[in-house]
Amino acid sequence: MTNLRLCYQTVEFGKTDIHLCTLRNKQEFHDPSGIAEKLGICSASWPIFGVIWPSSLVLAHFIADYETGSKRILEVGCGMALSSLLLNKQCADITATDYHPEAQKFLQRNTLLNGNKAIAFEQVDWAAKSDDLGLFDLIIGSDLLYEDSHIELLANFIEGHSKPACEVIIVDPRRGRKNKLSAKMMAFGFSSSQQQPSDTAYLEQAFKGHILKFER
Repeated sequence: MTNLRLCYQTVEFGKTDIHLCTLRNKQEFHDPSGIAEKLGICSASWPIFGVIWPSSLVLAHFIADYETGSKRILEVGCGMALSSLLLNKQCADITATDYHPEAQKFLQRNTLLNGNKAIAFEQVDWAAKSDDLGLFDLIIGSDLLYEDSHIELLANFIEGHSKPACEVIIVDPRRGRKNKLSAKMMAFGFSSSQQQPSDTAYLEQAFKGHILKFER
């Protein structure tokens, strides 16, 4: 990460502070060995994982007071893993995943920055036939549906890692694919609901997206 320009920031959740090292902006790029390129990640999309997006903030604020109890939780497409870091701070059983080859390095760095225990992480491809993740009680994610092809891939991935009784919370910034995802999830036996966040004073601009919730 030495050739990247980085930014340090703190996100507040009541009396809880989450400290983050992120990319400075969306123009950063560093793939000298072509690892990301081999995974199909171009230079334009390379930095997307490394900044805090509004949807990520909405998810973290929503999950901050959510009753997680002893649930086994999975964050899909974690990026900077803000929600995972917050849940880890709350001693929840959290596992983070992302496709980007640099995500785990930033997660480890930020976990140490917050003085907390290591967070389980696996680099996963939604299209892969198998992984070592297992099944979860609660699956969360934000801003995951960039392309039409992601709808079926994401739904199948979630279904493949859901316990028979499972909750799924996805924050979608209104990319126009939420209804198709809901239809896929309902076909897997989940109920579907959506809502807009009640308070987004922590955002610089109004949030026009929705919090999608699926339960089974």
